[in-house]
Amino acid sequence: MSASFRLGLAVWGYRGWLGGFLPEGSRQADFLKRYGERLAAVECNSVFYAIPNEKALARWVEETPAEFRFCPKLPRFITHEGPMAPMIPEALDYAVYMREHLGEKLGPFFLQLPPTFRPDHGRDLAALLNAWRRADAGPMAVEVRAPAWFREPAASRLDTLLSRLGMSRVVLDVRTAYEGPDDPQETNPIRKPNLPLYPATTGDFAFVRYISHPDGERNDRYLTEWAERVHGWLDAGINTWFFVHCPIEDHSPDNLRRFHQLLVARGAPVPPLPWDGIDERPVQIGLF
Repeated sequence: MSASFRLGLAVWGYRGWLGGFLPEGSRQADFLKRYGERLAAVECNSVFYAIPNEKALARWVEETPAEFRFCPKLPRFITHEGPMAPMIPEALDYAVYMREHLGEKLGPFFLQLPPTFRPDHGRDLAALLNAWRRADAGPMAVEVRAPAWFREPAASRLDTLLSRLGMSRVVLDVRTAYEGPDDPQETNPIRKPNLPLYPATTGDFAFVRYISHPDGERNDRYLTEWAERVHGWLDAGINTWFFVHCPIEDHSPDNLRRFHQLLVARGAPVPPLPWDGIDERPVQIGLF
C-alpha cells in the first residue's frame, strides 16, 4: 500500500488571499468551502483558543470534500495552563468529541508545548501521552519548543517515548526566518522560536510545519531539500502531512504550490494539487 501525502496551510480563511488563492468576491462564510476545493488538509490552530460547537463542526464536514482532513491542535487549557496530567480526562473527552463530530475527516491531533515546557517536565508529558495511547484516542503529533529537547539525552528519550507509543514528533523548520540577512517575522506579532531542524520520524506518519519566506526564491534551497526528504519518506511508506506557513500570510499559498511543483518535478508519488485543476472563473458578487 502506497503512503499518503497531504499538503495544507495553517488556516483556511485569510482576506489577503482574495483574488489569488481564493476567488475575488468570496464571502468569509465560503472560505472553508473554497479552501477545500483547492487543498486536502488544514491545521486547526483556532481550536487551541476555543473548541467549536457541534453546529460548527457539522458545517466543517458538510462544506469539505470526502478526502479532506482537519488536524486539530489540543486546546491551550490542556497544554499551556499548568501540568497536563490532571487534564487527562479533559484531553480524552476532547478527542472523543472531535472524533464523533469530524468522523473520517479527522486527521492527526497536534499537541504543541510552550517553550517553558522543558525535559524536566517529561513525566508529565509521558503521563498524558500514555493515557492517550491506552484510550486509543487517535494519531498524535507532538511539537516541543524548549531548546533542551533538541539536545542529548532529551532528544533521544523523547524519540524513544514517541516511537514506543506510535506517535510522531512534529518537524518545525524555521530556517528561512533565521538564516538570512533579514527578519521576515519583523512585522508579525507571533514569532516562531529559533530551533534547530530535527527531521526525525518516530511514528508511522511525518508531520512537518515549514515556515516559508515571503520572497518565494528564498525558499527554493529549503524546499528542494524537503522535496528530496519527503520523496524518501513516501517511498519508505511513511504517510506525510506537510503544512506551509509564512510570517506574511499572503505568500503561503504560492509557496505551497511551489513545493508541490518541486515534488512533481522529481517524480515523488504525490497526488495532483486540486488547486491546479480549478478554472478560476470570477465569483459573481450579489447584493446580499
